[in-house]
Amino acid sequence: MSSSITLIVNGEPFPVVVDEHASLLVTVREQLGLTGAKEGCDDSECGACMMLIDGRPVNSCSYLAVQADGAQVTTIEGLGDDTAPDGLSALQRAFLTRGGVQCGFCTPGMLVSATALLAANPTPSEDEIRIGLSGNLCRCTGYDGIVKAVAAAAAGEE
Repeated sequence: MSSSITLIVNGEPFPVVVDEHASLLVTVREQLGLTGAKEGCDDSECGACMMLIDGRPVNSCSYLAVQADGAQVTTIEGLGDDTAPDGLSALQRAFLTRGGVQCGFCTPGMLVSATALLAANPTPSEDEIRIGLSGNLCRCTGYDGIVKAVAAAAAGEE
């Protein structure tokens, strides 16, 4: 059975027809062509598929697209800063300059989770950063560069 819904992704409405069992991740990647969120585990364990739903981070691999009907969905593609010369947010620049990126597979999910963390707590401690990112797995960096990047962005450094 399918449903007609409207996904509001990165501020733009997208009317789509989805199977009622389709995940938000598959719908956004396949129907909208926004492929920044990755399918890692397909079981809500790795965080590579993280998106914001009304500002709250969710694993989009196990979140049904029909659940997001009319909600504000933010993907990694929506996190940039259009006013910055490079189009990147301060957090994205901090990831680049502080060693928060290695292979890049986890980076979209990490950035989405870190964005939600900083929106809720603009000055987190290192422990709070680690807890805030605990739903995201990285197999390359050892997390130190990621934590330093989030802390730098919180401090207004890049």
